[in-house]
Amino acid sequence: MERMAPVDAQMYWMSDKIPNDQFLLYAFDGAPEQLDDAIDDVLDRARAVADLGLRIADVDCALDYPYWVRGGVDREQVVVHGDAATDWPDCLRTVAALAEDQLDPRGSTWRLHLVQAVEGVPNCGPVATVAVLQVSHALADGIRSSALARAIFAPQPPGDPVTAQAQTPYSVVQAVALAAIRFPKQIGSLGWRAVEATRTHRQLVDDVACGAVPPPSQGRPLLSTNSRPEGERAVRTLVFRRDDFPGPTVTISALTAISLALSDHLRSTGEDPDTLGAEVSMEKFGKPMGRNHFRNVGIGLYSGTAALEVRTRQIAGALGERQLRNSHPALRASDEAFAAIPAPLLRWGVSQFDPAVVPASVSGNTVVSSVNRGVADLRFGDRPVVFTAGYPALSPVMSVTHGVHGIGDNVAISVHASQAAIEDIDGYMDMLRASVAWNQIVRASGR
Repeated sequence: MERMAPVDAQMYWMSDKIPNDQFLLYAFDGAPEQLDDAIDDVLDRARAVADLGLRIADVDCALDYPYWVRGGVDREQVVVHGDAATDWPDCLRTVAALAEDQLDPRGSTWRLHLVQAVEGVPNCGPVATVAVLQVSHALADGIRSSALARAIFAPQPPGDPVTAQAQTPYSVVQAVALAAIRFPKQIGSLGWRAVEATRTHRQLVDDVACGAVPPPSQGRPLLSTNSRPEGERAVRTLVFRRDDFPGPTVTISALTAISLALSDHLRSTGEDPDTLGAEVSMEKFGKPMGRNHFRNVGIGLYSGTAALEVRTRQIAGALGERQLRNSHPALRASDEAFAAIPAPLLRWGVSQFDPAVVPASVSGNTVVSSVNRGVADLRFGDRPVVFTAGYPALSPVMSVTHGVHGIGDNVAISVHASQAAIEDIDGYMDMLRASVAWNQIVRASGR
């Protein structure tokens, strides 16, 4: 048994209030000659990766965190959807519906969904195989879950790219006994960490005052994209070439295109998008203290800026400011203090969260998650990967999210939206496609 890190336990406990499973889509060109052999190969690879054999055990002790326990990998973790040909829109409807069946990580922390013989998949031949890896957020963040997917689809036998932190294995009885011993020590550690966090926070305040570090992001007014997700939920994906994003990075170029499309959509519904902003996932600095090693930061999308080149520079500057603040020792000290919180305090804190409460402001009006998933050498059976996509989860105050995912030379921009926020999802995707094209034209012309 391995004791869960507080940051991962929080993800696990919060999933009861806001479902947070991740869905990583991979499109493979064609269909494997032997589906069962391809599935067996995936399962064999999964058995070689320690994290893919983990389950969560809630020890019968209110003083301690849950534990990771070793389990097996079995055929029931692979679900084949349908045995007849389907088309890409039907496939996406299947993918959107997967969120209705969240994992219980006490039984399984991941599941692989396969949709066979899908016609009309972007950049693929007559048919494609679509694989969707469903992963509990307690097990992995976006970067770590991408590494897990790479391990089971890589052409070479996998090593263990994301091994757990080494801890002494305990029985449940030992875990309960150690929790009682550990609790007073945790209180002392929390006190020491809190003192250090206070000291570095004062340093952060001084650094902000002298202009060396940017201030924290300000909250933004809620827009219709922050409404409670009501009605049908839909996912869509556009596939581009990496060269279609003129930079300075793919993420910044995609954020510019999202800024254009989302502000145009809001204006078309009579809303003023001048305060439009995005909540962007950013990797933390320093050694990971759990399987989730990221924080969400708020940036402006500058939809009131007419000149596209200026808007791109402003978005790049906003991301740079968040990265600078993210690297300050105060944030690391705060994370270390959080890692020292005794389980009863964090359990109580999570229990107080009420998802029905609407905040006065938000850090972003949409979520944008951007992950580079590496070289395009993945295989399902004998079929090569063409592109990959992802659909960040919706929440009570976030009804439109965006994913930007690259593999090889292909980059996908995906949207997950409720009907209450975007009634015509295909119309919005047309706006997004046009925004990517317009960004290219403007950057090429130097305007």
